[in-house]
Amino acid sequence: MRRHPRRGEAGREVTAGSVASEKGAEVGRRIGVGLMYGLFKPRVLGAWKVPASGPLIFAINHSHNVDGPMVMGVAPRPTHFLIKKEAFIGPLDPFLTAIGQLKVDRDTTDRTAITRALGVLENGGVLGIFPEGTRGEGDFAALRAGLAYFAVRGGAPIVPVAVLGSSERRGRLIKALPPLRSRVDVVFGDPFDAGDGSGLRTRKALDAATERIQKQLAAHLENARRLTGR
Repeated sequence: MRRHPRRGEAGREVTAGSVASEKGAEVGRRIGVGLMYGLFKPRVLGAWKVPASGPLIFAINHSHNVDGPMVMGVAPRPTHFLIKKEAFIGPLDPFLTAIGQLKVDRDTTDRTAITRALGVLENGGVLGIFPEGTRGEGDFAALRAGLAYFAVRGGAPIVPVAVLGSSERRGRLIKALPPLRSRVDVVFGDPFDAGDGSGLRTRKALDAATERIQKQLAAHLENARRLTGR
């Protein structure tokens, strides 16, 4: 098997087959378009702000399981999400892998996931991250350091994304989803750089970057709520 010239965070070589598929992510985007617009009524604001090319990170608030598929379906570019390994069960495992999604073990330093995520950015793709780490209030109140690391290490601007309305009500027929044909707002913000320009990746530099990111994301969420009335 041909070896990819890049090496992972743990120093291991990365095979070409281990690089997340951009074509697969585009297939996932098209599936998301059909499902999200078929089941709900997405209202998308600010999509024009998303750079048309180059490495990019979507930083998305997370209050409902549908938030990831929603962004995948309405974003103007195919997205590779970091998704907890628990979601890769049964037939979902090969399906999610085929559409370019990245399995991550949240209970350890997952070197394989880190390598593959950086590979997405090195290839000029879009990495989707829920910086709160888990589903909650979706208010960006507490961020994990991973987002700052990928932004600084991968040299990628961050586009804040606010998903609003997905957790307001439970559906009658499928309680795990928002009500069918309900409106969900997705608001894309202006891209920004997390680093201070020094290129440093020390713990102090990443902590400072996380603070800058949190302020930007909180300001975007406030603006999104004002724009949508939610």
